[in-house]
Amino acid sequence: MINFRNTRFMALAANIKDCPDSTMPEIVMSGKSNVGKSSLINALADNKKLARVSSAPGKTRAVIYFNVDRKLLIADLPGYGYARVSKELKGTFSKLADDYFTSGRSFNLILHLMDIRHSPSKEDVAMLEYMNANNLPYFVIFTKCDKFSKQQMRKRLDELSNELDFDENARIYAVSSQNGVGIAELREGINDYIFNTDNDEA
Repeated sequence: MINFRNTRFMALAANIKDCPDSTMPEIVMSGKSNVGKSSLINALADNKKLARVSSAPGKTRAVIYFNVDRKLLIADLPGYGYARVSKELKGTFSKLADDYFTSGRSFNLILHLMDIRHSPSKEDVAMLEYMNANNLPYFVIFTKCDKFSKQQMRKRLDELSNELDFDENARIYAVSSQNGVGIAELREGINDYIFNTDNDEA
């Protein structure tokens, strides 16, 4: 079992050549700048000070790496689609993310985050289409579900499942980094996928 509480910052990479080499399984996190990727990392690690949660999303301009219990690598990609980021910076972010997926770097799983409260953006839809078309293994993580009752959440998940084209093997999670809903289940799902299932690397 992975001890997620033993998660440490590892490295920062502003371009592909700076990405660290590792023999550990790797998980890549993708999603909009304000979707809660840093908050989710903190929740998984049970450490609110681990990943910086910015009051101005879109400031992260590099891939941020975290070493999880010396057994797993988490790569947090720059977010996309934040309105206050200039077009030039958006292009830089997009290029780094695109390069990451096309560089030939091996990774085992993508955690694609979407805000359950809002309609998926065109970038969210495009990312799902890209992962499906390239047979990339992924979990869909709907964040910020603390505003929903269990009944409302089930209804919303049904709506999104009908609206979006998820791969039949994709696992769907609804989480709240604020109150911990779904975090234990996600930890268990990651551990199961990475270590208890026979999965080929991408």
